[in-house]
Amino acid sequence: MSTKKERLDAICGIIQAKVISNQEELLKELEDSGFSVTQATLSRDIKQLKVAKVHDGNGDYVYRLPEERISKQAQPKGKKKPDIEFSGNLAVVKTRPGYAMGIASDIDSHAPSEILATIAGDDTILVIPRNGVSQEKVIAALSHFI
Repeated sequence: MSTKKERLDAICGIIQAKVISNQEELLKELEDSGFSVTQATLSRDIKQLKVAKVHDGNGDYVYRLPEERISKQAQPKGKKKPDIEFSGNLAVVKTRPGYAMGIASDIDSHAPSEILATIAGDDTILVIPRNGVSQEKVIAALSHFI
């Protein structure tokens, strides 16, 4: 019998190590790793981990972990979070490839008052702050997402 934390860690490891396109594939990988889990439990785990389906650049959609989960689990200590640069009042955020749309969607859906909108590519997000918002306030608002 495994614990929930072990199962969540296994899900993260599988998604980072393999190309997973759907829950059935993930369920099979978990079973191959010794975890017995229902589809409903897996669906709740995916939601809790904030796993997103993103375009992989080859015409397919694959599961990806949010940047914060990767930085907690896989990145060496001391590694910087995504870069934020400003051009006037516009902020440009660099992310890992495939993560920009998911992060931008989170920013837009939780719409901090400092942020008017975002535009996302594959690994870059253009953040459009509201008039009169300082760069420090934009960084503080984005710190909840990146």
